[in-house]
Amino acid sequence: MAEANVITVSGLTKYIRSVLERDANLSGFTVSGEISNFTLHRTGHLYFALKDENAVINAVMFRSDAARLGFKPENGMKVIARGRITVFEPAGRYQVVVNSMEVDGVGDLYVAYERLKLKLQKEGLFDAAHKKPIPKIPRSIGVITSPTGAAVRDIINVTGRRFPFAHIYVYPSLVQGDGAAAQLISALEYFERTRLADVVIIGRGGGSIEDLWAFNDEQLAHTIYNMTVPVISAVGHEIDFTICDFVADVRAPTPSAAAELAVPDTAELLAKFDNVNKRLSVMIDRVIKQGTERLNSVTNSRIFTDADYFTEKNRLLLDHAYERLCTSVNVPLIKCETEFGRLSATLDAMSPLKIMSRGYAVPTDKSGRVIKSVGELNRGDALSLRMNGGRAECLVNNIIEE
Repeated sequence: MAEANVITVSGLTKYIRSVLERDANLSGFTVSGEISNFTLHRTGHLYFALKDENAVINAVMFRSDAARLGFKPENGMKVIARGRITVFEPAGRYQVVVNSMEVDGVGDLYVAYERLKLKLQKEGLFDAAHKKPIPKIPRSIGVITSPTGAAVRDIINVTGRRFPFAHIYVYPSLVQGDGAAAQLISALEYFERTRLADVVIIGRGGGSIEDLWAFNDEQLAHTIYNMTVPVISAVGHEIDFTICDFVADVRAPTPSAAAELAVPDTAELLAKFDNVNKRLSVMIDRVIKQGTERLNSVTNSRIFTDADYFTEKNRLLLDHAYERLCTSVNVPLIKCETEFGRLSATLDAMSPLKIMSRGYAVPTDKSGRVIKSVGELNRGDALSLRMNGGRAECLVNNIIEE
């Protein structure tokens, strides 16, 4: 090639752009295809790809045109787009600038996705009652993802920054293509069997619906549902949703967000511990102060400062009670003594001994029976006369009846 014909890369790109944009067939056309790798940029522009079974072409729809859309574009959606061809010179890539777009049905993968989603939802795999809580302070984190992707680096970096005390176990797995779903299932079963991790993160970075299709596997969904270890799903970007997201215990919009959900922030924990320590110190000081006040109140009471006051008071009460007891005992006792004296005097007055002191005697036979009349005597009977000062033994010589 002659030196005069050598041009720069940018010059060649500009020439290609001018050729394409001058072509009437490419300056305004309508194309049908399936949306893939859809991204809503923070500026409001829409970036996506249009594809069929044989080809893929990049597309962009600027904010002013996107604002007029009557629907929300999603991956897997079939659309009819109107636009023109242009070349993005910095990357040397041609793309479709879409001016308007309408829905033309949904792609086969999207239909399969919605059908499986509805089926599993009816089976209860998405029920909130089945969701397990994420441990507040996990000792170890299981990570199931590609060992070479950005997702695993993001998870390790975020976990190390927030909570470096947790152990991270990475189970390398395919995350797209043939065999990916089977490897993801094996990884989950490994963590379930070994109990190495307190929580498991499963995920990957963003991509098209085809790239994420392994995470829409029905057997994978049932495996996640049957896990006793909590599972955090972190598949794709914030706008991407897979079956894995719905059946997992927690769905994170990105792998980095999953790491933030899996472990606490050390700085926040320290702040909470410091706050609890301060509150505990205040409570202890309050208890000690209240106890001291109660102790001072007790020790300053009169029973400690003037104990004689209570003993004197009780002594007076005891003396009063003793006087009452004496009175209650002496009064009946005096009455008894008086009655006893009266009865004694009466008994003494009636005593035979008293009578005998006046010169009388009591005769008794040898058996001690009192002889009351002479009719009970016979001549020669032996008698005993009881009289004042003693007794006399007598024989009956004669009986005179009067």
